[in-house]
Amino acid sequence: MSALKGIRVVDLSQVMAGPYCSMLLADMGADVIKIEPPGGENTRRWPPHKEGESAAFMAINRNKRSMTLDLKTDEGRNVFYKLIETADVLVENYRPGVVKRLGVDYDTLNQINPQLIYCSISGFGQYGPYSSRGGYDLIAQGMTGIMSVTGERGGNPVKCGLPITDLGVALFSVYGILSALYARVHSHEGQFIDASLFDTGLALSVWESTQYWVNGETPEPTGSGHRLSAPYQAFQASDGYFTVGADTPHHWPEFCTIIGRPEFLSDERFVDDPSRIQNLKEFVRLIEEKTSLKPRSYWLEKFEEAGIPAGPINTYPESLNDSHTFSRRMVEEIEHPVAGKIKALGIPIKLSKTPGRIKHAAPLLGQHTEEILKELGMERLDSSWINS
Repeated sequence: MSALKGIRVVDLSQVMAGPYCSMLLADMGADVIKIEPPGGENTRRWPPHKEGESAAFMAINRNKRSMTLDLKTDEGRNVFYKLIETADVLVENYRPGVVKRLGVDYDTLNQINPQLIYCSISGFGQYGPYSSRGGYDLIAQGMTGIMSVTGERGGNPVKCGLPITDLGVALFSVYGILSALYARVHSHEGQFIDASLFDTGLALSVWESTQYWVNGETPEPTGSGHRLSAPYQAFQASDGYFTVGADTPHHWPEFCTIIGRPEFLSDERFVDDPSRIQNLKEFVRLIEEKTSLKPRSYWLEKFEEAGIPAGPINTYPESLNDSHTFSRRMVEEIEHPVAGKIKALGIPIKLSKTPGRIKHAAPLLGQHTEEILKELGMERLDSSWINS
């Protein structure tokens, strides 16, 4: 039994945030039907490709079925409405106003299926001064302050290396969808979910907003360091960098002993977290005077023996080939009908009784159109409104 067995999700989204959200639901057993326009969504054309299939598309559309519909035609919309009668959830990430013009907005679909949970993902939400603007992860990172605190101290604004607001809003959307599904058990009614990259960027800024509200300070970049605690960052060894978190009262004395700086314990500049943060530049310099003398393997072994959290800074080839990665099944191999065997990231949440699983690779364009039509008791009439 899968956790979301029996839940049907209609996926009208494209690119990153919406498809990632619906894939997470599919991984847990939901029947996700991806609706694509004739010719397919644009991500199918993104490089790199394997046997002509986009790796980017395959990465976030596994476990789904694909149906092609032209929602600009009356016939295509009628098929879509028939599908909505059977759906529990809809996910879309068009710019506000587009779904209204297509006739697939919440008010319209709520009349067809009052129990439908409609999740709308956009750059800035469905209301507010910026609601009509297009949404991109880069723009959201900039406008919510994330870029102002990313990078090295005193450096230029830097984007987070991962599309954090795209992926974050997908996770928040799943949280909203599951909450709405639970609420529907009692109310027997669906509802509208308004999720945005902008709100996500702000919601993730927990320490930064706190610093501003309490101290009146404008948060600045901290490099690899923590905003409130130290030592909690990357340090240089003779052959690279490693991370260590020794900011607790238990770990701090042992850290000083291991690196050969017992004098830190009586130095007023480093007596507690606020003092160490205030004198961080000198603090790091004195630490790296010691750590740069030996390889990172030496330091990691010492910290592990002392029970102090520490680790190497890996490249992706290193992290994806780590023995722990494989033991956690975070790399899976699946068979694609055209691309052949491909690797995919595994499922990060392990449920003991209803675990998620990767059943199949991302679908070919329109691969399941005929199958879904039969489920709806419909037949394909022509190719003007359905094109695979």
